Amino acid sequence: MKKLTMALGLAVSLTAGQTAWAEDDLTMKVYKSPSCGCCGDWVDHMEENGFEVDVTDTNNMNQVKMDAGLNPQLASCHTAFVGDYVIEGHVPAADVRRLMEEQPNAHGLSAPGMPMGSPGMDIGDRKDHYQVLLFNEAGQTRVFAEHN
Repeated sequence: MKKLTMALGLAVSLTAGQTAWAEDDLTMKVYKSPSCGCCGDWVDHMEENGFEVDVTDTNNMNQVKMDAGLNPQLASCHTAFVGDYVIEGHVPAADVRRLMEEQPNAHGLSAPGMPMGSPGMDIGDRKDHYQVLLFNEAGQTRVFAEHN
């Protein structure tokens, strides 16, 4: 399904039919609960980091997550789509940019739960250590980044 191209010792993975990510292609679709303030703060974080964000408020987030192919262990409060990827929860903008630059064979990124100190959850001085997970369509994961 993925094609591996080697050039000057650098491996670049692209999905069949997928083109390399362009820095100016920072459009993201976000689904969130209309009453969730931390989701709005995460959207602000993404916009402050150059993403153009289209937000849809919905009271049926479980259906959005099921349609996105997320298993419950990866769930957080909001679900976003950028390029061919799903972004679940309070994933930092830098991790989304890295995902788009590297284009790994994956379904998306998740910051499961609602880790304190993550973008949108930066309330007070508390900063929990948390991991951003790269996951495939089968729900298998590996650590993509660690924070705090």
